[in-house]
Amino acid sequence: MKNALICLLLVVLTALLFILGSKDKPKSVAPSAYPELTQIFEQANGNPALAGAAIGFCLLDAGGKVVFERNSHTAFIPASTLKTLTTATALEKWGPDFRIRTTLHSTGQVKDRVIAGDVILRGGGDPMLSLQDLESWAIMLRNQGLLRITGRIIGDGRLLPGSLYNDFWNWGDIGNGYGSGVSGLNLEHNRFIAQFRPGTELGMKATFVGASPEVPGIEWLNEVTTGAASSGDGVVIHGGERTHLMHLRGTVPLGGQNFQISGAVPDPVLYAAHHLRLAFINAGISVDGEATTADSTNMAEVSEILFEHDSPPLIDIIESIHASSDNHETECLYRLLGLSENKQPEAVVKEYWQTRGLAFEGLRMEDGCGLARADFIRPVDLARLQHLAGSGPQGELYRGSLLADTGGNLQWKGGAMSGVRSYTGFVKAASGADFTFALMVNHFSDSKELDLLRTAILSVLRKS
Repeated sequence: MKNALICLLLVVLTALLFILGSKDKPKSVAPSAYPELTQIFEQANGNPALAGAAIGFCLLDAGGKVVFERNSHTAFIPASTLKTLTTATALEKWGPDFRIRTTLHSTGQVKDRVIAGDVILRGGGDPMLSLQDLESWAIMLRNQGLLRITGRIIGDGRLLPGSLYNDFWNWGDIGNGYGSGVSGLNLEHNRFIAQFRPGTELGMKATFVGASPEVPGIEWLNEVTTGAASSGDGVVIHGGERTHLMHLRGTVPLGGQNFQISGAVPDPVLYAAHHLRLAFINAGISVDGEATTADSTNMAEVSEILFEHDSPPLIDIIESIHASSDNHETECLYRLLGLSENKQPEAVVKEYWQTRGLAFEGLRMEDGCGLARADFIRPVDLARLQHLAGSGPQGELYRGSLLADTGGNLQWKGGAMSGVRSYTGFVKAASGADFTFALMVNHFSDSKELDLLRTAILSVLRKS
């Protein structure tokens, strides 16, 4: 009897260990069910051009079941495919018509065509606010009879406190346009265009023509030289939060008149206040005071709202993010997600998808856009996220916001940085079957071979 009980306990224990050991493991069909995919990955493993590369892949059927995978339970650096976690979360939590509001206030009422006090531009975290918006407000107020502001133009970006930049963004990123910072008050994506005139010979110093729109309070240190005619953009801008000195280094190509690159504004709030002041003056409204920021000045109580401006609908912002892979737009949404629940944004994302049946493992979101190399996600979780978002309450809008091929059979979001490529989305096969996929590759050196790998995989999925 004792021996029989021991045997029974061993059987139960073995069963429990099997269940625990198989929890969340890839439930893929036999590799022979997708022999072409098996062959592709075997060839990739033996390809000298991809030696040392880490390759992860997950394929889900229309029901969300894993039907093929390779290393899908290993976390990879995702680059910009991480943006889909931010966009899908915002779309489901807030809905497609959600808008972000910016307000224009004064500390004194408009009387006898004069505001006796300051004008305050208070940001709500809108990533889409433009110079054209500011100019239209100024013209509107001038048409309503305003002629003078006796006080200052104050930018207020305190809604999103803390650093403009993520701690894990590279120093070489944060001065350039694609790494522009995030504030409660943003203008023109907190970017400017730097113009250079190349020298007439290789190696000659290039002339810095200027920045547009104007960036107030900046001293420019230009060390840019002239590179080969086919060298393209070799300029790196080193700035930093609220710095007054911007370093311009690298090369611009020989030939042509002016060469343009995008840079990041070091003080977005002052930038917005400065250009609102210019907009008033250009509209015929005199401004006695200077442009400044709310965190560097004392302000009187607001007495009047002059204007309220709403961003484009959320779905338009998401479509822009998926089309251009804009880091700034994504980070604004990501930080607003955290603010909406007074939590870290990563916690908001994880907790929401937990309610939808997706418990991330190995997920690390240092930012919401994928610019940080300290971001990690497993291919299986990235694919599952797409499946849930694509079949969820906003599924049609979400899928429609992604990039698509001519026939609409491939809808996808890509991500790229040095040594990192990732792709995720939806494929409709020739048979009519729907698949969701995530392909993630880290630590490669030959981008041409990687492009061939991606093309081969998608070709198999389309014709299956």
